[in-house]
Amino acid sequence: MLQLWTEFVACFIPLFIAVDVIGILPTFIGITSESSVIARRTIIWQASLTAIAVGVLFVVLGKTLFGFLGIGIPDFQVAGGILLFLFAVRDLSDTNRDRRSIPDAHIGIVPIGMPLIVGPGVLTTLLLMEAKYGIYIAVAALLANVAIVYFTFKYSDLILKVIGKPGAIAVGKIFSIFLGAIGVMLIRKGIFTIIDMMQAP
Repeated sequence: MLQLWTEFVACFIPLFIAVDVIGILPTFIGITSESSVIARRTIIWQASLTAIAVGVLFVVLGKTLFGFLGIGIPDFQVAGGILLFLFAVRDLSDTNRDRRSIPDAHIGIVPIGMPLIVGPGVLTTLLLMEAKYGIYIAVAALLANVAIVYFTFKYSDLILKVIGKPGAIAVGKIFSIFLGAIGVMLIRKGIFTIIDMMQAP
């Protein structure tokens, strides 16, 4: 039992760092600041279930699917980085409050569930943790991290009341810059890895 707990903690911590719930909270508040309380709760459920579904499917089928399609982790990093960068640019360049054409019914799935909560970094970490600790430990660590995200998002209303909607929007805009930078970083790492693989004998 002690060994299982130790392995769970060892798997949980890298995933917790990869998810970065504190870092993504401002973006979530900024995205949902105009949504009603009921709509926000629906978004949180959608995001959590999407994150779990994508994460579990990736752990179970990731290596097989990637091998079948000829897709590598670097390819996934580039695609995920482009998506994050485009989302950040869209958020920063659109100045009116109705800045997103994505309805509330869908933003819990994309971009909050995927790639905000479960992005390339989290999926890559999941693959590494599954290879080291096994599928059950990896899935348990994923579920624990998503539960933390769920409750953090659920009580974001309290944070919103403290900082106000203008503050939430401002924080969301600021973090969009970091999202763009993260996107560029993922693209850069993916491209450099692909180049290294092509040059390897």
